[in-house]
Amino acid sequence: MEYRKIGKWGIKVSKFALGGWATYGESVKNQKIVDKIVSEAYDAGINFFDMADVYAGGESEKMMGKALRDFPRHTLVLSSKVFWPMSNDVNDRGLSRKHIMESVEKSLQRIGTDYLDIYFCHRFDAETPIEETLRAMDDLIHQGKILYWGTSMWSAQQITEVQGLAAQRNFYPPIVEQPLYNLIDRQRYETEIAPMLEKYGMGGVTFSPLASGFLSGKYDDGIPENSRMARMDWLKETYYKENLLQKLRDFKSLAEEIGFSRAQIAIAWVAAQKTVSSVILGATKVEQLRENLKALHIELSSELNEKLKQIFSIDEQ
Repeated sequence: MEYRKIGKWGIKVSKFALGGWATYGESVKNQKIVDKIVSEAYDAGINFFDMADVYAGGESEKMMGKALRDFPRHTLVLSSKVFWPMSNDVNDRGLSRKHIMESVEKSLQRIGTDYLDIYFCHRFDAETPIEETLRAMDDLIHQGKILYWGTSMWSAQQITEVQGLAAQRNFYPPIVEQPLYNLIDRQRYETEIAPMLEKYGMGGVTFSPLASGFLSGKYDDGIPENSRMARMDWLKETYYKENLLQKLRDFKSLAEEIGFSRAQIAIAWVAAQKTVSSVILGATKVEQLRENLKALHIELSSELNEKLKQIFSIDEQ
């Protein structure tokens, strides 16, 4: 396993992380299976485990937290997130000071830890002044409940605004952005987000390297029952299109030439991009994680990189 700094900052995370979105507490509800997957990830050298309060309504944090308690805390980088509604209460959502302060306590309790290494603002909150959110995150760092904070799916303009305000007020700035990034979803990251990360010395911790399984070939012969695309209509509308299915067929031919699976190549490609500190992987079983981690053995040559970019042209996105 390779370990990388998050942008210019001192903390180091594994090249690949394990995340809990749409898996633990949802498609995987057996604690023993979660324990095995988390243990396999740890044994493979993964030190970064990404959670969120909203994943399975808190169950993902509970299940991953229980599995992670078997390992020394100092060897782990744990992250969670705040923003999405956690109940019908008017204040149980967003990035107000009230919601942030109450949510972090609940996440710490569910996970079973005294602090989070990284706390992400899961989306931008247009109803709350950035200064209020920034001050709350700064206070949490001073209190020792979080060590760093980051943004997720924020725009370049929003990142620029919060970085400027942090410098002006001498508050701790966000050190990392967690965006969607894969061979299909390239344009926003490469044209908007990556330049901001370099400008401010932030790291990129990306999610959905397989476009929710689409790039793996899982949907070559239709949409399997109980798959993410079967459960989530927006995923089907986003990816299940003839032009993308053709790209997937071209990708399959290239993968067969190289001798690795499409999933392994797609994961390796994201990890090889300059501003990416870590790629968050999802896994519903140990075998899936093992297969995906074979991406560690792929050398992404300039020739392979160009072929992939030709198949998944940014101009067509």
